Amino acid sequence: MDSGLFTFFLPIALAIMMTGLGLELTVKDFLRVQHHPKVIFLALFTQLIVLVFIAFLICTLLRLPPLLAVGLMLLAASPGGPTANLISYIFKGDVALNLTLTAINSLICTFTLPFIVNLSIHYFLGDHPKIGMPTEKITQVFLIVFIPVCLGVFIRSIAPNIALRLNRPMRLFSVLFLFLIFFYALYRERFNIVEYFADIGPATALFCFISLSVGYLIPHLAGVSDKQARACTFEIGIHNTSVAMTIALSVLSSTTIALPAGIYSIFMYIFAFIFGYILTRRPLSIKDANSKALSD
Repeated sequence: MDSGLFTFFLPIALAIMMTGLGLELTVKDFLRVQHHPKVIFLALFTQLIVLVFIAFLICTLLRLPPLLAVGLMLLAASPGGPTANLISYIFKGDVALNLTLTAINSLICTFTLPFIVNLSIHYFLGDHPKIGMPTEKITQVFLIVFIPVCLGVFIRSIAPNIALRLNRPMRLFSVLFLFLIFFYALYRERFNIVEYFADIGPATALFCFISLSVGYLIPHLAGVSDKQARACTFEIGIHNTSVAMTIALSVLSSTTIALPAGIYSIFMYIFAFIFGYILTRRPLSIKDANSKALSD
């Protein structure tokens, strides 16, 4: 497949995926923040501040190569993936909370993601001659992420039956596209993949483990119900790797920057199911039952 043609279709495919995400959301998802302000603040603070700081520490302490460091920062800045909702459902988390967090974070990341990536590029790459994120690139990220989400929400509001019929095909498209760009990145870097995995594999595994851990511990230690803490675990630990890889390939034009997200996608599902199994061995308390009633 011609790389130029593939890169041309990447933003279009990402816009389709973000529209699919919007089809699962309603205005009520954004307004639900008033019912659980504490847990939503904790989850967003962990995802937008704590994880980015942890990713930066991993990059510097492990002395990652500059391009891979930018890729890990891009991954940390990406929002939670829609798959987090499904895994939260499987392991008895508060799915309504997941929807709210996905909705709010999808909106916020359209502003924070370009900012974090731009700082990362300047810090790790300096005046790199080939990779940058000028104003037009930041605008491109905003347009292919924010506008499609709003479009999906709008379609659901005026034609909920159509949105329901499109939901499953959109999910299938997202999964297939994720695999496609993952294998494309591997193919482009096939001669360096062993070296890259040695460099970024431990870092992504560590970042994944820490993401899931702090995603549960911070809300749990703050007195949040176990059901909501589980939702935070998966929302924070399962990043939208397809967004990160697409931006790396289409906006930043670097398969190397896309590799951390691709490798992370392997670890996050394995670790998520392990965490889910461990958490579901703990019985839900009366507080969790009351929390479910309130979220409903």
